[in-house]
Amino acid sequence: MADNRPGTSSMSAGDDDDLSIPRAALNKMIKELVPNIRIANDARELILNCCTEFIHLVSSEANEMCNNQQKKTITPDHILSALDSLGFGAYKEEARAVLQETKEVAKRKRKGSSRLENSGIPEEELLRQQQELFAKARLEQAQLEQQQWLQMQQAALHQQQQLAAGGSQGAANPQSSAKEDDDDDYN
Repeated sequence: MADNRPGTSSMSAGDDDDLSIPRAALNKMIKELVPNIRIANDARELILNCCTEFIHLVSSEANEMCNNQQKKTITPDHILSALDSLGFGAYKEEARAVLQETKEVAKRKRKGSSRLENSGIPEEELLRQQQELFAKARLEQAQLEQQQWLQMQQAALHQQQQLAAGGSQGAANPQSSAKEDDDDDYN
């Protein structure tokens, strides 16, 4: 965007891309505003350039007002005054509405708004549901632990039975174990 107004300098083509609205954001806005109308690419480019120029114009005017008041931060009041000064006073009420909406969204974010708050379920009901889930989880955990304990008991009992069966076989047939020992001596 070349700016030939007094007191400004021309920008290079590389700077032009840095100072424009992202095309994806612009395309999304266009699609939301006029969903059933096709827009030619050169028309989209023109809209993009107009938006960029409008933002530059309003922000420059607001910056000038800010400097005249010896302030270092542009406030919403500076933007609203710039709209008036540039002849866009008709947009002030809509700009105020957007500003108010933006403040409310920011306030909800700061407050920690979450899905929980937006669920529409009273806090008492959510607490009751949470307690039910905890109780269910404790019961399931207790059942699992009991099942594991029973399995361990059965395994220990089985092991004891095997040991007892193995010991009684060795005591009932002492010659076979002695014979096995004798075989090792002759090899």
